[in-house]
Amino acid sequence: MKFFTKLDACIKKNNSILCVGLDPDPALMPPNADILSFNKAIIDATADMVCAYKPNLAFYEAEGQRGWNILKQSINYIPKYIPVIADAKRGDIGNTSKAYARAIFEDLGADAITVNPYLGFDSIEPFTNGYPDKGVFILCRTSNKGAADFQSLSVTISGIEMPLYQAVAHKAKTWNSLNNIGLVVGATYPAEMARLRHAHPGVPFLVPGVGTQGGDIKQVLEAGQSASDHGIIINSSRQILYASRGMDFAKAAAHAAEALRQEINLYRLVS
Repeated sequence: MKFFTKLDACIKKNNSILCVGLDPDPALMPPNADILSFNKAIIDATADMVCAYKPNLAFYEAEGQRGWNILKQSINYIPKYIPVIADAKRGDIGNTSKAYARAIFEDLGADAITVNPYLGFDSIEPFTNGYPDKGVFILCRTSNKGAADFQSLSVTISGIEMPLYQAVAHKAKTWNSLNNIGLVVGATYPAEMARLRHAHPGVPFLVPGVGTQGGDIKQVLEAGQSASDHGIIINSSRQILYASRGMDFAKAAAHAAEALRQEINLYRLVS
């Protein structure tokens, strides 16, 4: 099944465009909690409220081989109808990207990946063309404070001057022959998101940065929605995972996820 088809089905089933980031940080988890049990409890508590899960690979790679095994077990535990986006931010020369794609899509079994476009199309093609049923979210306008260091620099594309993040979106459109590309657009830059949506009305946005990073749900949805069910996916990690640092963490996560889903649905266009 193609990624965006699977995503649409999950959005409809759970009436949700909320994605939960499975980013287990032992420093923030309840004392003596192990990562796999923590992840399973979060999944059990939120599976009927999400459209996807997005594990950030760094939190697992930091644990060495054990962490990679935990990541695989966590992905296998997620109900099969819920898509998994591997937040890997990969991107390298062709042969290396082929190896990254094989690891993420074949070994881990993820449905989609985040990638870095800095090396150009030959670094993206192994993900998009090599695995046409998978989703590929290209970093475009990220949510961090330092994003402007490069993403706001002025460049010229086809004789038109624009900021680099807009050039990335323009290039992504030309690369999207298989309709499996989306953009990562941070919630903390709603004005830039609105410009991207105006220029690219159909492209899916994966939106980090709500909650802890300060992104506003109403502003995000006003700026980034499209007519498509999967036009915008709103990710939340710490706000849900660490709603409580006590042994009631799973119950607190469920309450936080449901509250956020309801807030999102207040402003959401439903097709």
